[in-house]
Amino acid sequence: MRATGIVRRIDELGRVVIPKEIRRTLRIREGDPLEIFTDHDGEVVLKKYSPIGEIAAIAKDYTDSLHRTLGHVALISDRDAIVSSSGAAKREYVEKALSPEVDHILQNRQQVVLNLSSGARMLPMTGEDRPEAYASQVITPILADGEIIGGLMLLSRESKRQMTEIDQKVAETTANIIGRQMEQ
Repeated sequence: MRATGIVRRIDELGRVVIPKEIRRTLRIREGDPLEIFTDHDGEVVLKKYSPIGEIAAIAKDYTDSLHRTLGHVALISDRDAIVSSSGAAKREYVEKALSPEVDHILQNRQQVVLNLSSGARMLPMTGEDRPEAYASQVITPILADGEIIGGLMLLSRESKRQMTEIDQKVAETTANIIGRQMEQ
């Protein structure tokens, strides 16, 4: 663990304020759930709670199935980072923060289908990603109980390959199934 040099007091209701700089760095927003851990040395650790992270093994099954069936790179993210990837090297996407462009699409609860051959501009999936590597993309939010909990992305690097209405519907259906599983 890293010391920040910031000290905060607990108020009479047991609350402590997480400094704005730390919230901004860790992308913690108002209303975000935090998990609380303690250890036998008396340390208290706050960690952003990711409902999608809870089902990481199932998310991997979904991305594997989507990749095998559709032939596209398939990604599932929580609200902040990619949690599962199939069809590409794990280190390329998993545990990397979503790009601001993808975050914006998910926050607006939009499904976006982009095809380079139709003149669309491809988007980076993460902050380190190169959008020029893609020929087509589908980005779909995952909702549970009316809240955005993540996203599902299909990506193609094949220059002539376009995302079709079938790809769009499969992504939308899969996102709905994941959302329903999270509600239970």
